[in-house]
Amino acid sequence: MGIAYTSYDPVSNRSNERLSEATVADVAESVFTALTDIGYTAAITPLHESLLSFVRRIRELKVDVLVNLCEEFLGRPQLEANVAAGFEAIGIPFTGNTSKALSICQDKFKAKAILNAFGLPTAKGRLVTSADQKIDIPFPAIVKPNQEDASLGIYQDSVVRDPQALQEKVNKIIDAYRQPALVEEFIQGREFNVAVLVSDKLQALPVSEIDFSSMPESAPHICSYEAKWFEDHVLYATTPAICPAPIDDTLRDKLHQYALAAFQAMGCRDYARVDFRMGSDGRIAILEVNPNPDTSLDAGFVRALKAAGIGYAEFWSRMIENALRRKAEPWYSSDDVRIEYPFFWHQVLESAMRKKGRRWSAQ
Repeated sequence: MGIAYTSYDPVSNRSNERLSEATVADVAESVFTALTDIGYTAAITPLHESLLSFVRRIRELKVDVLVNLCEEFLGRPQLEANVAAGFEAIGIPFTGNTSKALSICQDKFKAKAILNAFGLPTAKGRLVTSADQKIDIPFPAIVKPNQEDASLGIYQDSVVRDPQALQEKVNKIIDAYRQPALVEEFIQGREFNVAVLVSDKLQALPVSEIDFSSMPESAPHICSYEAKWFEDHVLYATTPAICPAPIDDTLRDKLHQYALAAFQAMGCRDYARVDFRMGSDGRIAILEVNPNPDTSLDAGFVRALKAAGIGYAEFWSRMIENALRRKAEPWYSSDDVRIEYPFFWHQVLESAMRKKGRRWSAQ
């Protein structure tokens, strides 16, 4: 099998904002070690500047399946889906999400629209291409690039509390990232995430919470880029994750239901992570769905695996089995995994059909 990842190029990347991409080589080594230790034969194959040469090397290796760790191409996270599309085009089975799911989830505003269409809660937001646009989002608000991941572009000044700060941040995002800014209401409260995976069934892993209790008093409670990637930064030290989260069963079940429904709504496959905020009033909003999230040994996804009693090698073995199953059965997709609709979603559909004078049943 092959383990594919994008080779980090500091020339084509913003050096202060690409720690997420720079660490993928370490993840590839961790996956290689875990799989070879349990008997797999594997080869690490980095993607450099030529996708054609990369595909040629993969074909020469004659791999049965690829572990896909590619998170960007040519320094652009927006091209992550294109790499997966290349694998699909040449018929190489690979772990993780399809190019379609990767592309849809990359666009935060469109993803929000899809989640809303499925009756799932999100924070109120607007896509802004110019600071001159009228933005009817209440303060405080949070401003972020619309098509980045790994908290790129999200810093302490991303939370704005007046029109001037909002305009300045929107302009900064548009100028620096060459893309629209997403302006959302800032939900002040707790932040959770739920890892989801598919093996023989679709399952939500133990809920994780970002603990903001030790943060500097003046700092907004967000998981910014510094908090996620700069190990020597005070925000990194004061935003530990707790898994399982200290929550009651009712809240846990609700987060699990939303996570499973969001996974399916976005067409995800194999594994993903769903991020949430919960206000002081108990209102829950989905922040985003992250297909192929970070699987480094100290990442939140792996922390959730440990809490669920799933070893690192076991997880990757399950993902490889999924890919091999797809190779044997081309019709197979994540849509073929049968799960029970969450109770809240049953209620949404039943209510909609009742308005039309029909009866709905999840059969």
